[in-house]
Amino acid sequence: MSIKALVAVRSGSVRVANKNIRPFAGSTLLEVKLAQLKRIPYFDGIVVNSNDDTMLSIASKMGCETVKRDAYYASNTVSMSDVYRNMAEQMDADDIAYINVTNPLLRDETIIAAIEAYYAQKGKYDSLNSAHLIKEFLFRDNLPINYDLRHQPRSQDLPDIAALNFAINILERRTMIENKNVVGVKPNIYLIDETEATDIDNQIDFDFAEFVYLRTGGVLEAYLIELPALPAVRFVTLAARRAAAGKAVAA
Repeated sequence: MSIKALVAVRSGSVRVANKNIRPFAGSTLLEVKLAQLKRIPYFDGIVVNSNDDTMLSIASKMGCETVKRDAYYASNTVSMSDVYRNMAEQMDADDIAYINVTNPLLRDETIIAAIEAYYAQKGKYDSLNSAHLIKEFLFRDNLPINYDLRHQPRSQDLPDIAALNFAINILERRTMIENKNVVGVKPNIYLIDETEATDIDNQIDFDFAEFVYLRTGGVLEAYLIELPALPAVRFVTLAARRAAAGKAVAA
């Protein structure tokens, strides 16, 4: 059973020009994310899918696999469903972790925990998709959709409504091809911290993410250590990692 990270980037971003490779905290969003994924011990490879030669060159120099995307699948008019299927068809892995570069505040520990949760509950769910709770007073067609105007609750008491943020999505390659999506028909909606969920969609998002990234020292999770080889067990729990780290410090 193999799992590879899939990073999809393209040229032509509209709201934040060249956001994937413009300067970000002394680096770029693409380089920050690839460096992070290389720290995750579970991946059998990292694949960058792009129509942009500069981004593909960066990925190649960082030791990642690259796939040149056809211009049609990088346009602003193509359905994302078709893009998902096309990308999955070009992957050589049983499972795919689709991870966006536009969530730079996602921690290493969160990625590791998500992978462990995916495999622990595989069979019950056919995908794991990160999300965060929305505690807002929501309206549609001039009517509230998550509370009663005559009995307004406190914001913290609003019902738990989750919004997908696509920071990390894990599913089988065949499921991604069949569904033409990174969300399965029985998804595990995996809640993460709202700050980690920050998605860069405009200049304010970019500036905020860069500020927090620099404020936290850049590498948000640097405690990972090398564990002895475990031939019979592929996935080691976070508790085991922490226990091993404690023994190493004590020694």
